[in-house]
Amino acid sequence: MPRMSEAAPTISARHLAALRAVLGPGGYLDGAADRAPFEVDFRGLYHGHTPLVALPDSTTRVTEFVSYCAAHGIAIVPHGGNTSYCGGATPGAGGNEIVLSLRRLNRIRSVDVPSDSISAEAGCVLAALQDAAAAAGRLLPMSLGSAGSCTLGGIISTNAGGTSVLRYGMMRELVLGLEVVLPDGRVLNQLRGLRKDNTGYDVKQLFIGAEGTLGIVTAACIRLVPRPAGRSTAMVALESPAAALRLLAELRSAIGSAVASFELIPRTALEFVSRHMAGARDPFAAAHPWYVLVEVELPQPDSDLAARFESALAAAIDAGRVIDAVTASSEAQREALWQLRESIPEAQRRAGGGLKHDISVEPGRLPQFIDEGRALVERLAPAARLVAYGHLGDGNLHFNVSAPHGDDGSTLVAAGDAIRRAVHDLVARHGGSISAEHGIGRLKVAELERYEDPVALDLMRAIKRTLDPRGIMNPGKVLRDR
Repeated sequence: MPRMSEAAPTISARHLAALRAVLGPGGYLDGAADRAPFEVDFRGLYHGHTPLVALPDSTTRVTEFVSYCAAHGIAIVPHGGNTSYCGGATPGAGGNEIVLSLRRLNRIRSVDVPSDSISAEAGCVLAALQDAAAAAGRLLPMSLGSAGSCTLGGIISTNAGGTSVLRYGMMRELVLGLEVVLPDGRVLNQLRGLRKDNTGYDVKQLFIGAEGTLGIVTAACIRLVPRPAGRSTAMVALESPAAALRLLAELRSAIGSAVASFELIPRTALEFVSRHMAGARDPFAAAHPWYVLVEVELPQPDSDLAARFESALAAAIDAGRVIDAVTASSEAQREALWQLRESIPEAQRRAGGGLKHDISVEPGRLPQFIDEGRALVERLAPAARLVAYGHLGDGNLHFNVSAPHGDDGSTLVAAGDAIRRAVHDLVARHGGSISAEHGIGRLKVAELERYEDPVALDLMRAIKRTLDPRGIMNPGKVLRDR
């Protein structure tokens, strides 16, 4: 495919004027201050430049915009809520890419209670979709800390995970239908709520997790579930990740699939949150090596699941398999426990930042992986602080490393490349993934090339060439420009 690189010519004034006309009044931003928020990624890792931010307000406008860009070889960078950890929605520095923001495509088209589905446009914020589902007595089972800013198109295009994957799966499992504008301007219209459709290839799956490199998701039909009558939430103190996995197995035996979240938290992370986040406090009187935040969903108000949950925890404590447990007795206490978990990324940033690794291995391998990973970090950066936390039940760990206390970050800068390579090599030895839920973006293009099955990479490139032969869709993300 032709290379859409930062060395390509800038976009002419004639093309920019034509695109403004296509988008219409209120359909674009071209002032420097207005463009600025779209030219830097969420983590501040990438800074680019675009001469124009497109703000179409309908799928028709998107098709007209994309058709013009396709005809003239103009690169497009789709943009949602800008919550990507991997620079997946940031333009390059050359000024030859147009950012396409979908924030004006923000209409909820329907909530179908009998079908347990919601159809909405790509610019809808996740929290608004959750509220619409709740108003209909249903639950949209995607739980993310960025719910107030991430958008439907973005979480589909990155195949978001979150804290409820254990019960409900990744975003891929929640998508029933899609409306997608292809790189040539045609519209793939599969916006329907069918649970069964065996008519050939399931082509909508190509666009889930593709990070806008194959087309632009403009609307989606998402699966809803009956809203739980209640929840039972506890924070449990344990000696080790292995003990946490044993507890998960016991809970599943006692209460089945009602376990919705099972989040691993190390002592280091809890100390960061307690020290750096206002109002946060350790719920235990004594310090413990590891914790898990467990949440069980109750299908009926009179369900005995809560009692069975607490009974299972008590039995584990009595048997010495669990050190202690704190159960939330009110919604405020539940929110306080979840705030401890959701505050870890910000607390780590305030503690001095560090290296982030979004990895997954089979859950049974996580205890050994953590032990071996800790040894690697201690060898490469002896005073650094390991913050390994995340979604233990589905094998996804945020294996982060913070600079030593009082260090200006130079220790990690010096050892960063070696640590990243060692951690990802360890992931490969355990048969895992170097990107569990955050995607590839710009950040991990080379890592994907290093660790992915070569046959899988060839298939990805073939799909990209077929759907986007001119290479105009989000160039340089996921796959290297060629």
